[in-house]
Amino acid sequence: MHTPLPGPQPAPSRRSPMWRHRTTRRPGAEPAGRFREHLRLGRKGLAIGIDIGGTKVAAGVVDAEGRILKEARRSTPGNDPRAVEQVIVELVEELGQGHRIWSVGIGAAGWMDLDGATVLFSPHLAWRNEPLRENLQRLLRRPVLLTNDADAAGWAEWRFGAGRGEDRLVCITLGTGIGGAMVMDGRLERGRFGVAGEFGHQIIQPGGHRCECGNRGCWEQYASGNALGREARELAAANSPMAQELLKAVGGRVGDITGVTVTELAKAGDPTARELLEDVGEWLGLGLANLAAALDPGTFVIGGGLCDAGELLVGPARTAFARNLTGRGFRPAARIELAALGPNAGLIGAADLSRVSSRMRS
Repeated sequence: MHTPLPGPQPAPSRRSPMWRHRTTRRPGAEPAGRFREHLRLGRKGLAIGIDIGGTKVAAGVVDAEGRILKEARRSTPGNDPRAVEQVIVELVEELGQGHRIWSVGIGAAGWMDLDGATVLFSPHLAWRNEPLRENLQRLLRRPVLLTNDADAAGWAEWRFGAGRGEDRLVCITLGTGIGGAMVMDGRLERGRFGVAGEFGHQIIQPGGHRCECGNRGCWEQYASGNALGREARELAAANSPMAQELLKAVGGRVGDITGVTVTELAKAGDPTARELLEDVGEWLGLGLANLAAALDPGTFVIGGGLCDAGELLVGPARTAFARNLTGRGFRPAARIELAALGPNAGLIGAADLSRVSSRMRS
């Protein structure tokens, strides 16, 4: 089922799932041609995109081609929802000077409701069933779109980046954990309840490492920046001679070794760091093969901070993907590409989604 962009939607149908045939257009849904026209018209005007993270709030004025014209940043003000709203208002006022702003898009980690009006839960902030869109539209007096940060990044890569022109795109963001987004036939696929894309919590190693979500063996415990840092610390704590360069890089303080530490050493040629990255890349490729079996995309776009390692990570992932792909040798295989827009993908995507969504509602 393809869900619309965040915004007012008809009530969910209670008919039998048999009714939801692929060729049947959902009541209230727009024909594909009309949606493509919205994309074309939505390219007019400027929008502000805001990417809310656990430590910083990044914002920018984004034009119709996905270019950032002006940027500003603030520290994330603790976990007070009202304080975060105030920071957003300040950023919009600052960036809006000298620009005619059509709409504002907000991307944040967490689960949003299907209407894109309420943050159901955010791991970094004290948002629990927070009616954020209504609050901000009242304060900003502009159309506001609220979306998951991975969805925003995936949309940006589909519109302007490595996934441009792909009909069925899956975007994976590798950082502290693993985020995900799907753009299918020009629409964000958000699932029945609006919380699709939590790929990092597929269980890939039953009984494995404990995950913050409460389960064991989640994919993000093996293929994320946190996983890379944990494996390096365990190697160093065991006093392995292979970890000498890792320890030297942090002055002998095992607890200071992070995924960034490993990535920088790997790029400088350290064999141990490269081996650790290769291990993570293999786990990444295995998880992508699982997603290909379920979703059959044309392209995977891999983004997030861990992708600073480039081919040192993605090369082993491609090899493991080809080795584990169901039906390998007898079916077409998805491309695996590095993201093109870097850390700004989230704010670019949030801005563009807000422009398109506000056009569709007007």
